Amino acid sequence: MPFAGNAVSAGISQWRKRWGLIAHRPIVFALVVDGDVLPAKPWQASADGAACHVELIVGHTRDEHRLFSLIDGVLGQVTPEQAEAVLRLLAPGPDGARRYRRAFPDATDEALYELVHGDWLFRMPSLHLADTQLAGGGRVHLYELTWSAPGLGGGLGACHGLDVPLAFGNLSGGQSTTLIGDPPAPAAYELSAQIREAWTAFAAHGDPGWASYDVERRRTKLFDSPSTVDAYPEEASRLLWQDFRFAALPLHAR
Repeated sequence: MPFAGNAVSAGISQWRKRWGLIAHRPIVFALVVDGDVLPAKPWQASADGAACHVELIVGHTRDEHRLFSLIDGVLGQVTPEQAEAVLRLLAPGPDGARRYRRAFPDATDEALYELVHGDWLFRMPSLHLADTQLAGGGRVHLYELTWSAPGLGGGLGACHGLDVPLAFGNLSGGQSTTLIGDPPAPAAYELSAQIREAWTAFAAHGDPGWASYDVERRRTKLFDSPSTVDAYPEEASRLLWQDFRFAALPLHAR
């Protein structure tokens, strides 16, 4: 997988014609189909049943992009022009920007900016993986972390990376303190214990404690305080992206 850190991000623009939209981000990280280690597009291989014998658990956080908005220096400062530009760049289909605004009529420009980034980078690829695993005859459990991080005044919501300290039970020190607060609230300990119990049960028995995903009910574990099991909550985004096919980078010169 190719990776380019911030130190070289200034030179990424020269690769945009070759790498496509992934070069829109300052940190480039994408699957590369090299014909050897990765012989086929993962989603296609999954739909073809390549991993149908492997139990899968997949999910994402609700506010995936908010942490990146903070890192990029635009949190709370997204302009209408920035929102429109990124909608035109990332939203699927020739009329994607207008369809996003129609699907989320009450969303602010900043919310739309975060939504389309989060859907494109994390949420919809995760959901697509669950759908292809099911199509290939496999079994999958779906989850979304909806618990809002109390750190930084709660402004990061259920952001990218919040699930990491919760899953490992590391709630104090370093970046965990930034997200979860100091000291961690009792709800953080309770949720962390719940997630670790689910992950351990899944590793041991293939059952994290809630019903498996299917395309009729789309049952999803919503990790929160309290947690629930309900239909997939990002239905508006799902409908916007349901016909989009996520690509991988080919490994050949151009």
